[in-house]
Amino acid sequence: MDHGHPGHEAPPGFWRSRYAVGLIVIGAVAAYFLLTEHLAHVVGALPYLLLLACPLMHIFMHHGHGHHHVGSDADAGSKKPPQPGEPP
Repeated sequence: MDHGHPGHEAPPGFWRSRYAVGLIVIGAVAAYFLLTEHLAHVVGALPYLLLLACPLMHIFMHHGHGHHHVGSDADAGSKKPPQPGEPP
């Protein structure tokens, strides 16, 4: 059952209102000025960020080295046989 009344349209959503357009314009202007004014600070920090990335990648990509469980007797029986052409 439809109770739609003629002349009563749904109000536009927030992102289609003039307030949203103003918010987007103000945000774009603020982002432009932040980028142009602080670009020198960001570019100056890039070498340090690169040096910081090296140990972080080592920790997170190699899982810290040395915390591996190797050489238990239970694992000795589960080794797969060598494939043809592989050294034993």
